[in-house]
Amino acid sequence: MRICVVGCGAIGGLYAAHLAQLEDVEVWAYDVSPEHVEAIDRQGLRLTGAAEMIAEVAARTDAAEIPPCELGIVAVKAAFTEAAIAATAGIFGEGAVCSVQNGIGSEEIVARHVGRVIRGVCLPAGHVTAPGVVNMDAAGTTWIGPFEPAPARAAEIAALADALNRAGMPTEVEADARGAQWTKLLFNAATNPLAALTGLTHGELCDQPALRATVTALVDEGRTVADALGITLDSDPDELISRAAVENHDHRPSMLQDAAAHRPTEIDALNGGIVRAGGQAGVPTPLHATIAALIAGLEAGWRK
Repeated sequence: MRICVVGCGAIGGLYAAHLAQLEDVEVWAYDVSPEHVEAIDRQGLRLTGAAEMIAEVAARTDAAEIPPCELGIVAVKAAFTEAAIAATAGIFGEGAVCSVQNGIGSEEIVARHVGRVIRGVCLPAGHVTAPGVVNMDAAGTTWIGPFEPAPARAAEIAALADALNRAGMPTEVEADARGAQWTKLLFNAATNPLAALTGLTHGELCDQPALRATVTALVDEGRTVADALGITLDSDPDELISRAAVENHDHRPSMLQDAAAHRPTEIDALNGGIVRAGGQAGVPTPLHATIAALIAGLEAGWRK
């Protein structure tokens, strides 16, 4: 089986390196960073941190050099989904593609370019420390299931789950993966932007009573949208946030890292996604709209 990982950075690198350990899986990767791709081709893709390994991955910056693949995993930042899948869609002419990206809305973009899509939710975390090197910050479960408007075949979803599980990336198949997706969405949308705006880690954010109350208010507002859409969360995001504040007190959310580096954030797929979903469901979302506006203003300040 041949699998292509679209975006071989922080998260994509975790999947690519683990899958490359399997003898019956040929792993390719598409990435726009020439330095990262060159390092991977020269010395292999190296994982450090929660997993230590060096993997042989065929990485390319030109999608035309990648052969047809039965399965794909899209792991780029949400803002780059359109460009990434437009460049690589030809690889998956007869295959199915899974998005493991943050927020909501990326599956719809992928479905405009490929025929069969898998909804994915990723808890493992990582970050690139050097070209060709990804640190696995934390392990975790991946949930996958059909993207309802353009669903992948059950056999394709099962094949991806089987490969990931055998590769050491625990994966569960869900008939409806929206519950897991929205649980992570509310967790991230309630905490990541506040960390970006304040410069505080996840735990430091929760140590501040007024900010912790704001986190809960954001979760509650987003939960109302999920309820209106008929989505049942698979756990309580507010409880998960409290647990993470203890277990991962010094964690720097990805949006805080993006803000520190003046990189585009994923605000449109997180709080912006909740605002759009609320509009469709007829549920007001003033808190999430405010947070989205503040982060958009922050980004505008960098570009000024």
